Amino acid sequence: MEARAVVPAQPRGAVKVKNEPAQGRNRRALGDIGNYGVQALDGKPNAQISRPMTRSFRAQLLAKEQGAVEINKNPVVPALDNRVAINRRRVTVNKVAEAQKKVDDKPNSDESKAATTTTSEGEKIESVSGRRSREGSSRKEVKTLTSILTARSKAACGVTVKPKPQIVNIDAADVNDELAVVEYIDDIYQFYKLEEGESRVRDYMDSQPEINARMRSILIDWLTEVHRKFELMPETLYLTINIVDRYLSRTFVSRRELQLVGISSMLIACKYEEIWAPQVNDFICLSDYAYTGAQILVMEKAILGKLEWYLTVPTPYVFLVRFIKASVSPDKEMENMVFFLAEIGLMNYPTIILYCPSMIAAAAVYAARCTLAKSPYWSETLKHHTGYSEEQLMNCAKQLVDCHMAAAAESKLRVIYCKFSNPDRGSVALFTPAKCFQAT
Repeated sequence: MEARAVVPAQPRGAVKVKNEPAQGRNRRALGDIGNYGVQALDGKPNAQISRPMTRSFRAQLLAKEQGAVEINKNPVVPALDNRVAINRRRVTVNKVAEAQKKVDDKPNSDESKAATTTTSEGEKIESVSGRRSREGSSRKEVKTLTSILTARSKAACGVTVKPKPQIVNIDAADVNDELAVVEYIDDIYQFYKLEEGESRVRDYMDSQPEINARMRSILIDWLTEVHRKFELMPETLYLTINIVDRYLSRTFVSRRELQLVGISSMLIACKYEEIWAPQVNDFICLSDYAYTGAQILVMEKAILGKLEWYLTVPTPYVFLVRFIKASVSPDKEMENMVFFLAEIGLMNYPTIILYCPSMIAAAAVYAARCTLAKSPYWSETLKHHTGYSEEQLMNCAKQLVDCHMAAAAESKLRVIYCKFSNPDRGSVALFTPAKCFQAT
């Protein structure tokens, strides 16, 4: 039920005065929002209410002004049908909605949802905000003219976007192998790269008055033969050469003790790398009894003292194993060629001084691929795992190829050449050196 206004009852006997102004008639006259000229009953003009000029309010004022101008141009006849007035009212409402739409900078997130109203016939009518959100979404999907012209110009010029070469996951086959430590292998070789500078040998021949680079090469050639006769691990030979060079860079050595330094260095490397290390008497026999057992042990102690027992160093061998694997399914011939070039490079004194172990290993892989005509010579997988580009390896690889050519033509110091000329090693030393480096 609708609530009825309760009129207070007048007391009996009260006389109602005719034409008496009713209570509360002194209030201001009510009018619509545009009734600015209404005056109060007392004759004083009402105070105008100031309203902030918002965007929506300004749009309403503009729409009303436009409607008034059109009405003045086309005055309405009082006898018009009600339908004409209704149509004009709809036109005015549409103009207000259009003005509001122009003033708004961007629609609210809540307005983007299409608000629907249901008519009496069950039809759903989408609101203005719903249409606005649909139009915005359609504009995002349309391609711009600039992008279309750019794509057409590239197609006309024959410009094609080449896909980036993929890097092969060389550790995918060793995921289930616990000894391969696939989870830590990348961190291990990053650590090797950081530590190889600590054990890198500097130029020391100027501080050795009695020995030279030729004598060092003779010593390395002899140690390679001893290593082969004992059938030792490959790591032992690389560590032996590292110990010899580091000791010679820190102390003066006479010519007569140079072979003793080599024997003691190999004894230390065997104790570090081998399961069954050779005895001291075995080295005495191989040296043709040039030194006694006491001299070998004294020199061993002196070397360990100078090196401060620092034997865990990244030699070229640890990088060779990784970089050969990065060649993606290398064959035995490829592996033998890499080790051949690396060993003749270690015998060459300038190679040891100028380049770090990781670069020597990477250059050996690159020179081997060039020698065996493997295509491509250098891949993105090798670049990723070695950290060197093809241009960075050119000089070092050229030195290794020069050593290959010298070993083939040399009459002496042919232990490494004969070692890899054996069919057990694939006879890789008999291959023609890489011609691409000979031309340069």
